Amino acid sequence: MEFEQLAISDLILFKPKIFKDERGFFFESFQAQIFNEAVGRVVTFVQDNHSQSIKNTLRGLHYQVPPNPQGKLVRVTRGEVYDVAVDLRQSSPTFGKYVGTLLSSENNHQLWIPEGFAHGFITLSDSADFLYKTTDFYHSTSERSIRWDDKTLNIDWHLKGEVLLSSKDMIAKDFIEADYFE
Repeated sequence: MEFEQLAISDLILFKPKIFKDERGFFFESFQAQIFNEAVGRVVTFVQDNHSQSIKNTLRGLHYQVPPNPQGKLVRVTRGEVYDVAVDLRQSSPTFGKYVGTLLSSENNHQLWIPEGFAHGFITLSDSADFLYKTTDFYHSTSERSIRWDDKTLNIDWHLKGEVLLSSKDMIAKDFIEADYFE
């Protein structure tokens, strides 16, 4: 498995080595030793989540604040999404900046989004299955959302049609009103 440090510190894209033949394919989707070496610390995942979304569904930008921040390792097992992570660490030189990348069942890439980032994605294919591991359990009292179309962040979501949002995402806060990390 290869990994690539992205433009914002601590965001890492994992690229598995895929073995294909006439029967299909095989790859390691997670290997703790390689993962921990890449992120520079031992990470324990406590929960796996799976969502399915139809085309133009936008989920995010979500995060959890202390005492229950979540790191996420995300991937797509069917379809394609444009995945976004926003740096909410006030002490970071990239505070308020974002990185976006394509995740698909074709490239099998995974994105590590550590604690201190908001996360969201839009489904580009007709539908997509999105899987992610988290470093903490879901806590509704720690959950926060930032508007997907916030003018300060100015995220290029690669939109092709009307966005489908949850009621929670429709009432998310603007970036300037968000809770940040130290």
